Amino acid sequence: MFGKSEGHVAEEDRHVGSGAQRSTATQGETTSTISSDVSIVGKIVGHGPVMIFGRVKGELQAPTVVVAEGAEVEGDIVAEEMTISGRVEGSIRANRVKLNSTAVINGDIFHRSLVMDENAQFVGTSRRLEDVVNTSSRHQPQNASLDANAGTGPSAKHRQKTGQAGLRGE
Repeated sequence: MFGKSEGHVAEEDRHVGSGAQRSTATQGETTSTISSDVSIVGKIVGHGPVMIFGRVKGELQAPTVVVAEGAEVEGDIVAEEMTISGRVEGSIRANRVKLNSTAVINGDIFHRSLVMDENAQFVGTSRRLEDVVNTSSRHQPQNASLDANAGTGPSAKHRQKTGQAGLRGE
C-alpha cells in the first residue's frame, strides 16, 4: 500500500474504528467490513470477501458477501457466494445463497444453490440457473440466461403486496 510496511498497514487497520474496516482473512485475501455504525450510498465492488454489519443503499458486487444480523442492504447484489442473516431489499444473483433464520429478503433470487433456514423470510421469486455468476469473470452475472422481466410485473408486485412467498424452482 504505497510503500508502507505490513506492520504499519496492520496498525492503521486497527485504528479505523468506524467506517469500512479491513482485516486479513487468509493468506493474500482481505475481507472488507462495513461497520454497524456506517451507512453507505453508492456502488460497492469488492475483489475479496465483503461483510456488511451496517447499511448499504446501492449495488454490491463481490465474490463472497455476508449480510450480518441487523445489517440492511437496499439494492442489487451480485456474488459467487452469499450468506444473509440481515435484511435485503433487491435482487440477488449468486451461485450459492444461504438464508439464515434471521434473514428478511424482499426481492428475487437467481441462484444455482439456495438454502433457507427455518424462520427465514423471503418475499419474491426464486429461480435456479446453472451458472448465475460466471466465476471466470468474477463480478459479472451471466445475463444471457436471465429473463429481463423475471421478478417484475403485475404478478411479482401482487405477491409483494399480499405477502405471498412465490417460491418457484425452474
